[in-house]
Amino acid sequence: MDDLKKKRDFFELNLKLEIKFNFRKVYGNDNPVHLEIGSGRGEFLLHKSVQHPDVNFLAIELKEKRIKTIIRQLDTKINKNVRVARLFVDEKITDYIPEESFQMIYIIHPDPWPKRKHHKNRLIQHCFIDVLWRIMKPGGFIEISTDHKEYANWIVQHFRERKDFESVYDKGFTKNPEEEHIETFFEKKKREEGFEPFFMKYRKV
Repeated sequence: MDDLKKKRDFFELNLKLEIKFNFRKVYGNDNPVHLEIGSGRGEFLLHKSVQHPDVNFLAIELKEKRIKTIIRQLDTKINKNVRVARLFVDEKITDYIPEESFQMIYIIHPDPWPKRKHHKNRLIQHCFIDVLWRIMKPGGFIEISTDHKEYANWIVQHFRERKDFESVYDKGFTKNPEEEHIETFFEKKKREEGFEPFFMKYRKV
């Protein structure tokens, strides 16, 4: 059995074997579970899991290539609190994930789909936020970042239209990341091009 196969057996959750994930069974403990939606190259996930060994992390990705990239970097001893799943976030997600599962959800630099005709493809829509509300614990938080100003305004406006989330920041965003901020390859590259990110954080009420 090659190394990638061994790692996939450890880190990847098999949707075919689970009707609903039992996170106590998956991780072997009752630690809080944080979700990252769209993990890209996996830098955020890898560093965050080391920063917080007492937190369990679930990464959701759709692209097979990215899943392999993430799993290759994981270590079964250093990152034993990480799992990865190929799962689409829509109203059917509760077929696999119990409601009120996550204390924190991270969405790092989602695709801004800048052209107006493509706005319907943006991740942040009210139907998507409805799903997040269902899988979050009461009082849980969503952290979102983007370097696209118009998309940041779109996100802020969508959350302002809701009564089930409240912004941590008065303006709906901040340009100053939190102390434990992890700068990904993509964020660093865009900063060098002159695009400073916007950081948003919302609490489920």
